[in-house]
Amino acid sequence: QVVTYNGAVREKPADADEARAYIADYGLAPCSTVGALVLHDAASGRRASGVHVAHIHFDPFPPAVVDALAADPVCRRCAGGLMVEHPACAPYLRQIDGGVDSVMGLSTRLLATLLGSLSDGAS
Repeated sequence: QVVTYNGAVREKPADADEARAYIADYGLAPCSTVGALVLHDAASGRRASGVHVAHIHFDPFPPAVVDALAADPVCRRCAGGLMVEHPACAPYLRQIDGGVDSVMGLSTRLLATLLGSLSDGAS
């Protein structure tokens, strides 16, 4: 899974300064998570794959919140410095289009669709 912002991929921030810049941006425009799944049925050899994109909308973060999130080493271990489940983010999280499960790493909707396609014999 990766985080994108304004068309650019954002990996884990290199340091607190990069995390601070990433996090501050998320209050200005939505960011997205892009995750992919490939399921392989070992018995039949069939595969099913798909991509899921979720969009995250935040209200602007006050500078003190940006600093606190950027200083948290847990946030810096996340793609894009994005950790929607962090308690400091909660007051500013406006909307997630695509499901929090997808943002946290696995779209259960996509998983169910792919499992269904394997059980139906489609790929």
